[in-house]
Amino acid sequence: MSVVVFAESENGKFKKIAHEAVSYAKGIADMMGTQVTAVTINAEGTSELGNYGASKVLEVSNDDLSTFNAEGYADAVAQAAKNEGAEVVVLTSSANGKFMAPLVAVNLEAGYVPNATELPSSTSPFKVKHSVFTNKAFSNTEINTPTKVIGLAKNAYGVKENNTDVASESFTPSISKGNVEVVSVDKATDKVTIADAEIVVSGGRGLKGPENWGLIEDLAQTLGAATACSKPVSDMGWRPHSEHVGQTGKPVASNLYIAVGISGAIQHLAGINASKVKVVINNDAEAPFFKAADYGIVGDAFEVVPQLIEKLKAFKAQNA
Repeated sequence: MSVVVFAESENGKFKKIAHEAVSYAKGIADMMGTQVTAVTINAEGTSELGNYGASKVLEVSNDDLSTFNAEGYADAVAQAAKNEGAEVVVLTSSANGKFMAPLVAVNLEAGYVPNATELPSSTSPFKVKHSVFTNKAFSNTEINTPTKVIGLAKNAYGVKENNTDVASESFTPSISKGNVEVVSVDKATDKVTIADAEIVVSGGRGLKGPENWGLIEDLAQTLGAATACSKPVSDMGWRPHSEHVGQTGKPVASNLYIAVGISGAIQHLAGINASKVKVVINNDAEAPFFKAADYGIVGDAFEVVPQLIEKLKAFKAQNA
């Protein structure tokens, strides 16, 4: 018996959320007096997962899974869980994780709780706290099925080093081709992605036009951040839809979210509410975003942001 965790990777490299998921699985395993088995798919350097608590790594190498396929990935994780006799399976609440998790749960006839924010309050009965209603509330849910599937909310538990002797072995599950075929994948490779970013700088209609987007990019570059935008900005074609964050776009759970010229419609706030610190810069003191923000600056973005960039650069130079 062990806690099985899927360690996500991209281009063979583990994402930060993989380390966080393994750390979380280790916390559960310690509560249950068992060990952590990590499942990897076409990943390199799998022994590094031992730094975060994995005692065993099942390495899946399959060319058919070179691009993400929810059914194929779910098959691999579910079969690994059966192979290990796992009572708990940990996934992340990333986009891929949310596609996979219901399929894994059905395969294992397991109860599924997404967006877990902390370790279970108890394992018998098994109770876990998770966010609901687009992060506006929390629910403490009891899972009664023999096998439990948990989706860990991004940036909720943190990466915790727990050096463990780890053994890796090849694992060859039976993979179904499924009903979906990936024809091509186009990715932006020259900048930080929203999904992996610790800091996100987002712009809205207050930028007045796409010709002023350099203001957002300069601030993001100074902070090592990803750039994002509100829905109206992507709808008007100022920025690609891949940068649209909010309830109808990409969810954001960054450590720092800076909104420039965004009024704060409820759909936008719902998508970024999980971010730990929210900063808003807007010349409208009555903008709804100020009620949700941790810090707010009332002022013209074209005056405030250049000064902020200047101060950040000076601070970085002094602390280099």
